Amino acid sequence: MHSVARFAVFPALRRSHRSDWEGDRKSSWAKLLSACSNKTLNKTVYLSLGSNVGDREANLQEAIRRLPAVGTIVHVSNFYETEPLELAHQPWFINCAVELETEKMPRQLLAAILSIERAMGRRRSRTRSKGPRNIDIDLLLFTNVVMDMPELTVPHPALHQRGFVLVPLAEIAPDTIHPVLKRSIRDLRDSLPVSAGAVRPMRILLP
Repeated sequence: MHSVARFAVFPALRRSHRSDWEGDRKSSWAKLLSACSNKTLNKTVYLSLGSNVGDREANLQEAIRRLPAVGTIVHVSNFYETEPLELAHQPWFINCAVELETEKMPRQLLAAILSIERAMGRRRSRTRSKGPRNIDIDLLLFTNVVMDMPELTVPHPALHQRGFVLVPLAEIAPDTIHPVLKRSIRDLRDSLPVSAGAVRPMRILLP
């Protein structure tokens, strides 16, 4: 049942593509393991940051300030005010996207991200995962890796459905290709339906 759920989160994929998905997943993971035999090799990753509790901008700034402990910051998008999805009756979020170069492997990176959240007072809960939160850091893409583990799915399974993710991400990585859907981030953003949520540009973060 787990493999079926994996494909259900990517509606653009057909069952006939299942072998392609499995091939991509195994191939990309094998390439990563081979390349990362050199522990100092940097990998390009993309993160989504969000906050809708307290001083939202300050929360994002603080998270960005802590990210050098995880890797080297390459790009940070503008800040965007975004409409909450799934659980609509809560304050609007502020979101941004960050490109990092890191030596960490995926699960190491996830652990480091969760450590930053905890240090900022975030306590993740499965029963309240969509509710208000002072900081939310999601791993969107890890080079071209495709993986599905109980604690981590890459690419993020809802990446292609969310305006608050795709609009900031397209600003800093428009030509990056989604390793499962085989479409650019720009194309995915331009194809978003109205139901993907409103996204309002706020201000330029970096000069």
